[in-house]
Amino acid sequence: MFQPARAVVLWLAVAIVAGCAGTGEPIPGGRPLPLPPDLAPSLPGGMAAVAAPPSGPEIRAMVVRLIPASVRDRSGWADDLYSAFSSLDLPHAPQVYCAAIAIIEQESSFQADPVVPDLPDIVWRELEQRGRRYGIPKLLISAVLLKTSPDGRSYSQRIDALRTEKQLNGLFEDMIAELPAGKTLFAGYNPVRTGGPMQVSIAFAEEFARERSYPYPVSHSIRDEVFSRRGGLYFGSAILLDYPAPYDDAVYRFADFNAGRYSSRNAAFQAAVARVSGKPLALDGDLLLYRDGKPQEQPSAVEGALQTLSGKLPLSLRDIRRDLLLEKSAGFGQSPLFARLFVLAEQAAGSVLPRQTMPQIELKSPKFTRKLTTEWFARRVEGRYRTCLTRS
Repeated sequence: MFQPARAVVLWLAVAIVAGCAGTGEPIPGGRPLPLPPDLAPSLPGGMAAVAAPPSGPEIRAMVVRLIPASVRDRSGWADDLYSAFSSLDLPHAPQVYCAAIAIIEQESSFQADPVVPDLPDIVWRELEQRGRRYGIPKLLISAVLLKTSPDGRSYSQRIDALRTEKQLNGLFEDMIAELPAGKTLFAGYNPVRTGGPMQVSIAFAEEFARERSYPYPVSHSIRDEVFSRRGGLYFGSAILLDYPAPYDDAVYRFADFNAGRYSSRNAAFQAAVARVSGKPLALDGDLLLYRDGKPQEQPSAVEGALQTLSGKLPLSLRDIRRDLLLEKSAGFGQSPLFARLFVLAEQAAGSVLPRQTMPQIELKSPKFTRKLTTEWFARRVEGRYRTCLTRS
């Protein structure tokens, strides 16, 4: 995980090369805090991007204006966003705030704990599938869930009344702790993987909080903090903005938010590998095979294609593996494998190839009722982002 100071230095280096650094809130020494190139666009009509005002109250007032007028408690949302940005040392500029605002609008329509349609039906289906996996009849599951839960209702009644992921999270935490064989059936299974107004990954939030001091008091757990407005905005802003993205267009940062950091860069790398090796590859942004978030020893299709190119790169199989293990970090873009592969690909193409490509991923979730993709998500957020900029 990049520390803020390192991220700012890298942002500045890229911005100087790209010739499009912006200005933000003044920092000690009189130097402006730089904007990453993908978040330093011009406003519609060719107007230059507006720099953020210097004082805290003025910045808060600016953020209120950026939030859609229909949102309830705009000042409260603005205060929590400002606090998150200040804690993360992010630039206080309209472009950067609009990136977060666009995600909030897309993911939750500015609801701290958004409602999930048909959530009870989704949960009952998931429980039945879980029961089948362990050979537990549906009738037995129903009988067990008649037990009274800590809030006085039966677990069955709580499931039927579910409306939000925060309620679902609390339900499963109680089921794991209170039901017979609850730990066996549900420990590590809590189906709520994301939450809060930015639908941030709970696993990311827990890891981030281990590496960086969480700026607010923790009443119960980091998992619970994700479902609060302040915690959801803090961790959501961190995963979206607290890393140096090598892009010249914010839409790829939005794609990364959906598919994982650096997925757009990695998809471009996959396309280049396919061009040089002649092997068709999925452009999903994952260069290695993973299980429970850990890379596997078995070579992926990308690694297998690169192994056939080791003599041309030239890199040993160990060197290829070493660099591929950097795929979730900024360092992969500066690795020998990345640089040499693009030299081969551009020689084959006879032109410069992009270092960013939209990941081609179909989104799967019990909550979705139609086919959605990472590109659909990124373009929707991009539209909201452009609209937000007009309010600056």
